[in-house]
Amino acid sequence: MDATATVGTFPTDTGPALTPPAAPPAWLLPHSPRSARTARRLAHAALRRWGTDADTVDQALLVVSELVTNAVEHALPPVTLRLSRHPHALHIEVADGGPAARDGAWTAGCMPEEHGRGLAIVTAIAREHGCRVRPGAGTHWADLCAA
Repeated sequence: MDATATVGTFPTDTGPALTPPAAPPAWLLPHSPRSARTARRLAHAALRRWGTDADTVDQALLVVSELVTNAVEHALPPVTLRLSRHPHALHIEVADGGPAARDGAWTAGCMPEEHGRGLAIVTAIAREHGCRVRPGAGTHWADLCAA
């Protein structure tokens, strides 16, 4: 997230008006298996708008996909994706409604070798990652190195 203010269009008594930095992008996603694709598309647009290099975009989209997929498969709604940038890092977080008990319906059609690797992938890519849990909510986050 940029911490600088930008010059606005209306002067004040003490000089040009300052516009606070825009809030980091956040998107409320449907609690659906298709949400990972939607999240990747939204994140890609934001990262390109920020001028993020191609390698970081690719890594970020993989992390976004894994975190959103985990939220949809293992947690209750709502699912929210947030991105923010810092001088040398990209912060990705996915918030959800907390753990859900599943009957296996979500994974019934999955081959075992195609399931259960999400956080291992995030661990391999992220500089740091973790989660914050409180009653009725959870947030998984990852920081990536960014040029």
